Amino acid sequence: MRICKTYEFPGNIKGVRLGWAPVGPPMMLVYVYAFGDVMVDTGQAHMGREALDIARGNRVNRVYLTHHHEDHSGNAALIRRETGAAVYGHAHTREKLAAPYRILPYQKYVWGASTPVAVSPFPEEIQTSLGPMIPIHTPGHSRDHTSYFLPDHGIIFPGDLYLGDRIKFFRVDEDLGDEVASLKKIAALDFDVLLCSHKPRSERGKDHILSKLDFLENFYESTVDLYRQGYQEKEIFSRLRLREAHFTKWVCLGNISMINGVRSVIRHYEVGSPDQTMV
Repeated sequence: MRICKTYEFPGNIKGVRLGWAPVGPPMMLVYVYAFGDVMVDTGQAHMGREALDIARGNRVNRVYLTHHHEDHSGNAALIRRETGAAVYGHAHTREKLAAPYRILPYQKYVWGASTPVAVSPFPEEIQTSLGPMIPIHTPGHSRDHTSYFLPDHGIIFPGDLYLGDRIKFFRVDEDLGDEVASLKKIAALDFDVLLCSHKPRSERGKDHILSKLDFLENFYESTVDLYRQGYQEKEIFSRLRLREAHFTKWVCLGNISMINGVRSVIRHYEVGSPDQTMV
C-alpha cells in the first residue's frame, strides 16, 4: 500500500503524508512540507516517486532537512539529482549523509535506506516566501536534529522533537536531557502552528510543546529520584509503572522501547549532556 495525501496548513503550506507497506497499512506515516520553493524533509526512500513529484510540482529548489533519519532524508539525493535542488542541514547531518551508514532490518523495511548526498551549510540568512526562516539546533532525538521557525507567521517545523504530548517509545540513542533543553528552547518562541513530521498541529502548537515538556520533565525527575535512591533501571521501570510494547521492541531489536527512556535519563544524569551551543 502506498499513501500520498496532501493537506493545506496555515501560510498556504502543503503538508503531504507519505506511507508505504508491501501489504496492508503502513507501520508509520511521515509528513513532508512544501511552500514557495522550499521543501522541509523528503520522506522515506520507499516513496521516492511521490517525493520527487512533490518537489517538481512545487518547483522546489531548496530542501531543508530536520535530521538524517531515513524517513526524513530518504529522498534528498534523488531530489537533488533530478531537480538540482540544494540540500541544507546541520553540520552533523552533512557528516552523517556524506557516506552510507548501517541501519537495522526494520528501518530498511519500513522506510528504506538514505542515499548519500552533499548537504550544504545553512546560508547566513534564509529568506522564503513566508519571510525569514530560522534554523534552530534542537538535539535530543538525534545529535543533528534541527527545527525551522517562521517568525512572521508563528509557524515552526519541529521535525521529531514533538511526536506527541506523551511518548510510548524512545530510540536507544536519544538523549532525554538534551531533548528537555530543546523543548524549552522552542517553548520560548512565539508560534501557534506546529508542523511536526508525524503529528502536525494547526493550532495551539505551543500548548502541545509545553505538554510534551511537562511529560518529559516529570519522567526525567522521577527516574533520577529513584536512581538516587539506589534503584536500577528495571526496578525504576517497574516502580514508575511503565509499560513496554514487547512486540515493537522485539521487531526493532531493542532500538525502540520504553526502557530506553529510563536508560537515557540515567546516562544523561551520570555523564552530563554535550554542548548544545553548536551551530
